[in-house]
Amino acid sequence: MNFRQNLFWDIKLEELDTDTHARYIISRVVQRGVIKDWNHLRELYSSSRIMTEIVEIKSLDRKTHNFLSVYYDIPLDNFRCCTEIQSKSTHWNY
Repeated sequence: MNFRQNLFWDIKLEELDTDTHARYIISRVVQRGVIKDWNHLRELYSSSRIMTEIVEIKSLDRKTHNFLSVYYDIPLDNFRCCTEIQSKSTHWNY
């Protein structure tokens, strides 16, 4: 994989299986990746696979959530992060 190592600081890249860990990889790239990571992500997975996985991510910041909604033309309410809101609000999301 050609992702930046600091994107996956907590694991070894060679231990990632692109099929088994697809949601983890996609989640990291959409939330913390740069354009190079995005380009590699789109080479690695189809748009339909990315869309399937991003709606299942449990926590997305508002900016990423809105961006993904517009970019992939998915209604905001279809994301799991909207249907399973955390019980305690964070400092920045008042």
